[in-house]
Amino acid sequence: MDSLLVERSGAVATLTINRPEAKNALSHPLMDRLHEALSDLEKDGAARAVVLSGGPGGFSAGADIKEMDGASARALARDPHLSHWDYVGQYPKPLIAAVSGFAFGGGLELALACDMIVCGETARLGQPEINIGVIPGAGGTQRLARALGKALASEIVMTGRPLSARRAYDLGLVNRVVSDETVLAEAQRLAAEIAAKPPLAVQAAKRAILAAAEKPLSESLQIERRLFCSLFDTQDQKEGMRAFVEKRAPVFSGK
Repeated sequence: MDSLLVERSGAVATLTINRPEAKNALSHPLMDRLHEALSDLEKDGAARAVVLSGGPGGFSAGADIKEMDGASARALARDPHLSHWDYVGQYPKPLIAAVSGFAFGGGLELALACDMIVCGETARLGQPEINIGVIPGAGGTQRLARALGKALASEIVMTGRPLSARRAYDLGLVNRVVSDETVLAEAQRLAAEIAAKPPLAVQAAKRAILAAAEKPLSESLQIERRLFCSLFDTQDQKEGMRAFVEKRAPVFSGK
């Protein structure tokens, strides 16, 4: 059984984690497969947005603990698989996580590495690593602190208690909460809306927003300005502004 299902609908690709027997635990082979699928879509000009789902049963219970049990600090420091989360976090095309059920540990870190999160009403999100003697190691402490501030991130990580979908929405951690039955459809609708925009501008927007989250203001402002100016050498900028002046719908080519 394929641990990752890939579907296409127009400019939107949907990747579905498919290890229900293991609560979609993020094993090394699965993360290798996810990296490979995302890399293929990165090179595919027709794919303009990606939805990452765990299916209706749950997004992911986290890393596959059986693979880490007994590992040494030195071995983990050399483990190349943690870089998969870095790849997701720096992915150039828009990524939307569709979270049903649970997103715990590495599963929440994977969702946080995406640009947007759509949750079902009964979804729960948490970093329970403290309960097994470790801490998040794939971005959880850093992205939670940047998204929510020190106090809330400390409570989530140090207690290991999960957040409800509604609480996560109220804190600004997720974009929207919908019925459990419509999570994937809503994420795909949002992805399709973004995929209809000029792709070079969308990717530039993503790079600028990532810079805002990771770099000092003075540096990220320079990055934003450089990206803004660079778009004036694109055909989509010419088309977009010309269409605005002519009061018609633009036709973007991604060039």
